[in-house]
Amino acid sequence: MVNRLVTRLQNTSLKNKIFFTTTLVILLISALIAVFTRWILISSLRSELIQRGLGIANSVAESGRGFLLTKDIAQLTSIAFDARLGQRRLLVNYIFIQDKQKNILAHTFVHPVPASLQWINPLEGDQPYRIALQRLEGDDVYDIAVPVQEGIYQIGSVHVGLYKKHIDQLIAKLRTTFLGFVSVVTLFCFLISHRLTRYITRPIAQLIRISDDLSRGNFKAHEDLGHQLERQKPTNDEVYRLAQSFRNMTQTIIQSQASLRDSEQKYRSMFASGPNPIFVIDRMTFAILDANPTAEDTYGYQRDELIGQPFTLLGHFDFMPHAAVGGRKESAAFETVIVSARERFFRKGQIPLYVNVQACPVRYAGYEALIVATTDITEMVEKDNQLIQFSKLKTLGEMSAGIAHELNQPLNAIKMGSEYLEMVIENQQTMSSEDLQTVTVEISRQVDRASDIIKRLRDFGRKSDFTRDKVSLNQPINSVLNIIGRQLSLQNIALKLELANDPPMVLVHPNRLEQVIFNLVTNARDALIQKDETNPEPDRTIEIRTFHENGRAIVSVADNGIGIPQSMRKKIFEAFFTTKEMGEGMGLGLSISSGIVEDYGGKIEVVSDEGRGTTFKLSFPIAP
Repeated sequence: MVNRLVTRLQNTSLKNKIFFTTTLVILLISALIAVFTRWILISSLRSELIQRGLGIANSVAESGRGFLLTKDIAQLTSIAFDARLGQRRLLVNYIFIQDKQKNILAHTFVHPVPASLQWINPLEGDQPYRIALQRLEGDDVYDIAVPVQEGIYQIGSVHVGLYKKHIDQLIAKLRTTFLGFVSVVTLFCFLISHRLTRYITRPIAQLIRISDDLSRGNFKAHEDLGHQLERQKPTNDEVYRLAQSFRNMTQTIIQSQASLRDSEQKYRSMFASGPNPIFVIDRMTFAILDANPTAEDTYGYQRDELIGQPFTLLGHFDFMPHAAVGGRKESAAFETVIVSARERFFRKGQIPLYVNVQACPVRYAGYEALIVATTDITEMVEKDNQLIQFSKLKTLGEMSAGIAHELNQPLNAIKMGSEYLEMVIENQQTMSSEDLQTVTVEISRQVDRASDIIKRLRDFGRKSDFTRDKVSLNQPINSVLNIIGRQLSLQNIALKLELANDPPMVLVHPNRLEQVIFNLVTNARDALIQKDETNPEPDRTIEIRTFHENGRAIVSVADNGIGIPQSMRKKIFEAFFTTKEMGEGMGLGLSISSGIVEDYGGKIEVVSDEGRGTTFKLSFPIAP
C-alpha cells in the first residue's frame, strides 16, 4: 500500500508533490506536537497531583503522630476528615491511617472500608513515600503512602487516594481545544501551500518549455527568457535566481559552443601544420584513429593506410600497456605523459628511425584516446653514438701500451715456435712427432689467444645498435676486465671482485653498458695514480660488486684513491667537466655514463671521502 502511494507520488507533477508533501508535513508536525504536548501535560499534571497528595499525606502524618502513639482513634479520624474538607473533596477520594501492624485505625469512608485497602501499596524499608495506581470501586486512584515517624522509628503510615479522573478531564478539554486549533492551522496551511505551489511551479514550467526549445537548438528561447527577466522586478527568491542562473548557463553554453568551434579550428590547424608526427589512438585497443600530414611524410604511409591500424604497425613497444593507465611518467594534473624515449620505430618498408614519444589523454569522437606525438631524434642518436664511439677509441688509445704488451706475448710465442721449426728444417734435423705436435699445438693456442684479444678489442670498439638484450650484470664487467685487467696488473693495481652467484639480469645494450663500466674502472685507476703522486698508497685496490637491493640490480665500483672534493661532486656528471690536466681528458666519460644509465631507467650515485676513495653505485630495474 505504502509503495503504491510512493509510486503514485513520484509519478505526479511537481505542483502536486509540493502540495501533498506540504500537507503531509503539516499533519505530521501537528500530530507530533499533539503527542508531545499530551505527554508534557500528563507528566506535569500527574506531578502536580502527586505533590499535592504528598502535601496532604505529610500534613496528616505530622498532625496525627502523637494521637497514633496513644491510638486516639477519634482524633485521628477528625484529622483525616479535616484534610478532605472543601475543594479537596473533589480531589481526594479517601484518607486512612494505619499503625505499624497495618491495622487501619482511622479513615474517611462513610461505609465499611474495602478489605483490599489494608495491604495495598505497602511501604518497604526506609522509603520516604510510595505511589501506586489502584482501581477502587470503578475509579482509578493514585494511592500515596507516607510513613509516620517518631524519631528514627516508623510507628505507622498515612494513605491518601487521589482521583485520576481529575487529570483525564483536564486533558480531554485540552485535546478538544488543540484539535480545533490544529484544524484551523491545517486549513490555513492548505490554502497557503496551494497558492505557493502555483507560484513556484509556474515559472519552473516556463523554464522547462524554454529548456526543451534550447535542447532542439532553438537559442531564440534564451532571448525570450531574458525579456521576461527584464520585465520582472528583481527579487531574492530562489525561483528568480534559478531563472537568472538558467539564463547565465545558456549564455555560457552559447559561448562554449563558440569557443569549442574556435578550439576545433585551432586544433585542426595545429594538427595539420604541426612539425612533428601526431597520432590519435584508442587508449584501449591502440588503434590509430587519426594522423596528421607530417606523420604521413615521416613514416611514408598515406592517412587511409594508417587509420584503423594498430599503433604497433610502427614498431613494438614495451611501454604500450602502461599507456592505457597513463604511461611511465605522469604529471600531477595528468595533462602530459612522457611515454618513452629513444624508441625504435619503422618507416614504411621497415626503414628504422629513433623517436621520443609524448602522449596526453583526451576524449576523441566518443573514444577514450591518447594524442601521441613523436619527435624524430635519429640524427641526435647518431651523434650520441659517434660521441660514445669517440670515447671508446680514445680509451683504446690510452690503453695501447698495455694492449700491445698483452698482444706481444702470444706473438712472441708464435715467433719462437716458427723460428724453431725453421731451424730444424735448415739443419735437416730429425724431430720426433711428439715434439712437433707440442710446438704446433702451442703455436695454435697462441694464435687463438691473439685472436681472442683482437676480437675483444673489436667488440668493444664497434658501434652499438639499439636492440636491447637481457644480459647478466656480470657479463659486461668480465668483458671489460678481459681488456683492461692486464694493464691494471702492470700498474700494480689490485682488483677485488664480489660478483653475485645468481647475477641479476638487466635489459640493456651490452656494448654501451661495457662503456659505462670501462669509464668507471679507468676513472678509479686514474684516481689511484693521482693519489700515488702526492700520497703513495701501498695497497691500491679497485673493488667491483654486483648484488640485488630493494628489487633492483646493483653494481658498485669503489677505489681507495684520491677522492672527490665536496665542491665538485655536483658537477662531475656535467659534460666537459674534468679535474685532469689539459689534454688528458675531455670530461665526457661520466656525462656519457650517466646518460646511458638513465636511458635504461637506472640511477647513478656517488659517495666519496676526500683523500680516502670514491664509490660509484649503479642501480637498474631487473629485467622481467
